[in-house]
Amino acid sequence: MFTGIITDIGRVRSVEKRGDTRFIIATAYDPDGIDIGASIACAGCCLTVVEKGRDGEGNWFAVDVSQESLDCTTLGNWREGARINLERALKAGDELGGHVVSGHVDGVGRIVDIRPEGDSLRFTFEAPEGLGRFIAPKGSVTLDGTSLTVNEVEDLKSGGTRFGVNIIPHTQAVTTWGMAKTGDPVNLEIDMLARYVARLVQKD
Repeated sequence: MFTGIITDIGRVRSVEKRGDTRFIIATAYDPDGIDIGASIACAGCCLTVVEKGRDGEGNWFAVDVSQESLDCTTLGNWREGARINLERALKAGDELGGHVVSGHVDGVGRIVDIRPEGDSLRFTFEAPEGLGRFIAPKGSVTLDGTSLTVNEVEDLKSGGTRFGVNIIPHTQAVTTWGMAKTGDPVNLEIDMLARYVARLVQKD
């Protein structure tokens, strides 16, 4: 489990095509404190550490990603040099600063607009059809691994949903959101509580 509070911006050092795809990711995390088999959320995707180390380029860890995950997330677009949000798995007793995040991506959204709003940036996203009913004003959503609060929601006649969030300067500086551009795809995970509430309502 995770909280959606980003603790490092990693960099894809290499992409190795095998049976699965292996990504080597540069990080500020101390590899001595990472266990093989540990989970790290990479741009919101819970991935398993299969190798780790340090060398002349710094600290790194490796993850293997299946074709299914590449097809259903933005990971299929990762190339050498790509910057990604990282978060270590939550430990018992850690502060839950964001909201409960599973690291299981529900769909790929898209940035449709970015505009200044005070010192912050107002981002507008389009969610895939079928996920809009889980997104509500003042609710939580995870985008590229970041826990964010939804400001407004608009259901489109096309069946999709657009929603806005504000990203403050601090968040822009310590995550990849300061590098984001209109048109970029984003990993979207709906709020776990919303998922279960929707299921209960459906059963009634």
